[in-house]
Amino acid sequence: MRKIYLVGYMGSGKSAIGRRLSFYLKLPYYDMDHEIVRREKMTIPEIFETHGEDYFRQIETDFLRTFRDEYCIISTGGGVAVNPENRKIMRETGLVLFLDATFPDIWKRIHRDKNRPIVQRSTKEELEQLYHERRKAYKQAAHIIIKTENRTLRQIVEYAGFQVNRLKGE
Repeated sequence: MRKIYLVGYMGSGKSAIGRRLSFYLKLPYYDMDHEIVRREKMTIPEIFETHGEDYFRQIETDFLRTFRDEYCIISTGGGVAVNPENRKIMRETGLVLFLDATFPDIWKRIHRDKNRPIVQRSTKEELEQLYHERRKAYKQAAHIIIKTENRTLRQIVEYAGFQVNRLKGE
């Protein structure tokens, strides 16, 4: 287990938890979307507009296959775990933590976000339906499911850190 992957729906807290978990465990942290933006020299909305979603999804898979072989924490994009190949790569190369947030909590965080192409072009009902569809994939990818409702960032980070340290000891 070299990598710790954080999966979950957009707005579930992957980036916020990833940054804090990095500090807590003293491991480098990478945000997959930020790394893709850096590599492609385009924002995610620009990638979607210029090349389409299929191209973006392929970049995500390539990222998982080729990203540094080091102990680190990676927050994945919200759609990464939907692809069975991505789930397989993550499960084989690391520990997958699913940040399981409720849709009402997620909606509060994402509904005004201009950097999420899918939020801009979807209704609340469509996003909630997608949330339920993707939840199955997150559960299939996960080694550990972390419920985030009514928990502070600190509680989530400490629990995730405890799980990582517990499994490292095995």
